[in-house]
Amino acid sequence: MIDYAKALNEAQYAAATCGDGPVLVVAGAGSGKTRTITYRLAWLAEQGVAPEAMLLLTFTRKAAQEMLHRAGLLCDHALAGVQGGTFHAFAYGILRRFRPEWLGERPFTVMDSADITAAVKHCKEALGLGKGDRAFPKTQAIVGLLSKARNKELPLAEILQREAFHLLPYADGLTELGRRYDAFRRESGVMDYDDLLFELEALLRQDARAAELLRSRYRHILVDEYQDTNLVQARIVRLLAGPEGEAPGNVMAVGDEAQSIYAFRGANVRNILDFPKLFPGARIIRLEENYRSTRPILAVANNLLEHAAESFRKTLFTRREGGDPVRLVTPLSDKSQARLVVERIRELLQSHLPHEIAVLFRAGFHSFALEMALNQAGIAFRKYGGLRYTEAAHVKDVIAFARLLLNPLDMPAFERLAALHEGIGPKTAQKLYEAAASGDTARMGKAFARHAAFRADMEFIESLRARPQSPSLTLAAILEQYRPLLEQHYPEDWPRRQQALEELLQMAAGYTELDLFLADLALESPEEEEGGGEDRITLSTIHSAKGLEWNAVLIIDLVEDRFPSRHALARPEDFEEERRLMYVACTRARQQLDLYAPATLYSRAEQGMTHVNQSPFLREMGPQLAEQWLEGFGGGLRRRESGCGTPAATGGRSLSDRIPIDLPGELSGGLAGPSRSAAGSFWGKERSAPSVLPGGEDCQLPPEERFSPAPAAPSHVVAAAAPAGGTRLPQGYCRHRIFGRGKVIRQLPPDKVQVNFPGFGLKVILAEYLLMEDD
Repeated sequence: MIDYAKALNEAQYAAATCGDGPVLVVAGAGSGKTRTITYRLAWLAEQGVAPEAMLLLTFTRKAAQEMLHRAGLLCDHALAGVQGGTFHAFAYGILRRFRPEWLGERPFTVMDSADITAAVKHCKEALGLGKGDRAFPKTQAIVGLLSKARNKELPLAEILQREAFHLLPYADGLTELGRRYDAFRRESGVMDYDDLLFELEALLRQDARAAELLRSRYRHILVDEYQDTNLVQARIVRLLAGPEGEAPGNVMAVGDEAQSIYAFRGANVRNILDFPKLFPGARIIRLEENYRSTRPILAVANNLLEHAAESFRKTLFTRREGGDPVRLVTPLSDKSQARLVVERIRELLQSHLPHEIAVLFRAGFHSFALEMALNQAGIAFRKYGGLRYTEAAHVKDVIAFARLLLNPLDMPAFERLAALHEGIGPKTAQKLYEAAASGDTARMGKAFARHAAFRADMEFIESLRARPQSPSLTLAAILEQYRPLLEQHYPEDWPRRQQALEELLQMAAGYTELDLFLADLALESPEEEEGGGEDRITLSTIHSAKGLEWNAVLIIDLVEDRFPSRHALARPEDFEEERRLMYVACTRARQQLDLYAPATLYSRAEQGMTHVNQSPFLREMGPQLAEQWLEGFGGGLRRRESGCGTPAATGGRSLSDRIPIDLPGELSGGLAGPSRSAAGSFWGKERSAPSVLPGGEDCQLPPEERFSPAPAAPSHVVAAAAPAGGTRLPQGYCRHRIFGRGKVIRQLPPDKVQVNFPGFGLKVILAEYLLMEDD
């Protein structure tokens, strides 16, 4: 006999040994839900329930196999007959036995992803859709849209309205294509993955005999990750538990509404929130003891839960003592954020192995600057959720423009650009390259005569070569030239790719030479071909990080429009999903959690840095929940303490009252694009921006912490000599670590100069913190 009381905590014991009837186990992050399900299976077997009467539904085959294996070890392998697997695999098994009526005597097959794509392409061609229209979405994208509409049970036009507005002109054609694809499957006797679920639901509703046989066999149903079910999956569970309108049978659903983050796949958080309504008389058992994270981390997670609009109220706790405080870091910009994260990773590597450290972000493109900084630092990483920046096709296209600008004989770059144009294959590209490389104007004119669009691109590159500009301005011009090609080749998601490409401009803003920028961009950390991830840190989107955990987790870009995503502000349910995403991110950390909220982001529209507000999830936090660290103008960090103009006791005020950022006057006064909080001020309350210089009498930065040594200057830049006796002040052009390149306009003895920075205007700066360009 298993000693359940000894093996489980009180809540786990209650869940594993509960009697008959519906039960919802609300399993907080790191609370041992897998252990609970395993012991539940073992307990049922000990109570005499036949393995054949148990049904375990999961979202991956691996999860089902792991639970059954562990339960089998507890019961001496007495659970061999338990039906366990994914919803789709279970549905396929049932449909093989109880065939849908529309099939008649015909056999049916299930299409794989390649078959589905081929079928949709066949239907598209049969309807004549997209002929001659390069903006019509590609087949693979159409497959995703049709599946998403089906899983969310929404009209396709509504999906386009929410997620692909630029495709709305094709709504009627895509809807007709969906109907044709439905008819094709019936005519051909085939099903896709989504069909399996809907056909099983139809069977349970329409075939009373089959439904009763299934209910009599599966007397105990367990569902893992219930918060990730879509509408049809939840209805299948309810129908298996008993006819609608009658008391449900024995169903145990295990999940956490606070970790429902897959709405884009069709998951519906209402399934778990409404479980007590769908299953009248259901017991609710909360698993709140956390075995993963420290108390400071759980305090931040609980704060997120407290502000949720709707949830099963729970408070995560741990019996572990101590734990490092959560750090909230405010870099001056998203560019300096990458540097600070690299420095922090170096610190963490002194006490953690690389694979025990992770940096998490809301969207794949948010890590691009960090990837570049890690490559420069020689820190190997593995990325999950989106390609590495330089691996994305659209990024390679833009880089090809820049490479040809620097080197007209760069054959790979030439061939890549040529391939973007219709009618140019490998052989034609080779002939065009030879003509271009020859330098013979007549030969080039003849070769390019039939390829006017490609010739226009080459002439554009030549025009850039004739008027050298800064890397950021050059790349901005390339993006404008490339945009028609972007829309043509990636019609289904070009707005997302365009947004990612604009990160290039921010990444290039600190460079004066295009070749240096491209070299750093191309620099790769050593990679191992297979396995061996022990020597690499992890970069991951939060969606890809679910179910994983690390000793140290750093979450970046915690500012409005990035986290939460700008698209989440239109609908309350989307905003709440962003909150759950933040909760998932925080609870991936075992020992250390760092939160990064840059004060400014690069804005292409403003041609410079613009103020941003902290994420609302940070503004909700009480000041006692995290240590607050600010970046000084020298690049160093200092811990924010009480005093220095900030009340020592802040009561219930949020962190945003203390840290959205007391920026020194030279930064706060000159950034473009006001971004105000609800209180009408960037600081979260009405106050004027500090007007004194860093190094002046304002007490925002203690004298000993105002600046740390500036990084080494590029070879063509020399540091300004410190004024001796107030007599030597710089002249000419200079660089500042925040504002970039500027021209000295006026000297202000004894130790200041007035500098004009393009995009920022006139600034008064301490001379010793400028880097002067060597004439």
